[in-house]
Amino acid sequence: MIEQILEHNREFVARRGYEKFVTSKYPDKKIAIVTCMDTRLVELLPAALGLKNGDVKIIKNAGGTITNPFDSTMRSLLVAVYELGVEEIMVIGHTGCGVQGMDASEMLETMRERGISSEHIDLMRHCGIDLDAWLHGFEDTEEAVKETVDLISHHPLMDSSVRVAGYIMDSTTGELKTI
Repeated sequence: MIEQILEHNREFVARRGYEKFVTSKYPDKKIAIVTCMDTRLVELLPAALGLKNGDVKIIKNAGGTITNPFDSTMRSLLVAVYELGVEEIMVIGHTGCGVQGMDASEMLETMRERGISSEHIDLMRHCGIDLDAWLHGFEDTEEAVKETVDLISHHPLMDSSVRVAGYIMDSTTGELKTI
């Protein structure tokens, strides 16, 4: 499958398909969006929000949440604010999220089944990684979004003038619900 994607890329560049996407690194709308990596949102989210290339910074991860004030998503938001001119942040969860109800022990068992040794898992724990907390999902999407909004809003390095708001998107219709 990767070879097919690479072939498409060569053809895309050769026919200059990139020209309609040229923009700067600065988001025109001065907004960053934290959302889930769910495949249903790849085209739906920008279409439902009327966004085009160059409008916003979109930061995606599993669940669209921040669980640690020093993770890469928080770092990306700080870069967006202080280096790229972002003035507003939208945290957008969605219905039917795969992280909702995710169980760390089940994922660790799947890792073992796929060849990850218990020694490697134990090494992570020995290094101080709480795998059960790190790999655990959330029970309630709305609460997870609220917690992420709160973490961003009260982060000691976040500019207090940056507006941070939370939403839930319907994964089928794209409808946003403010929370």
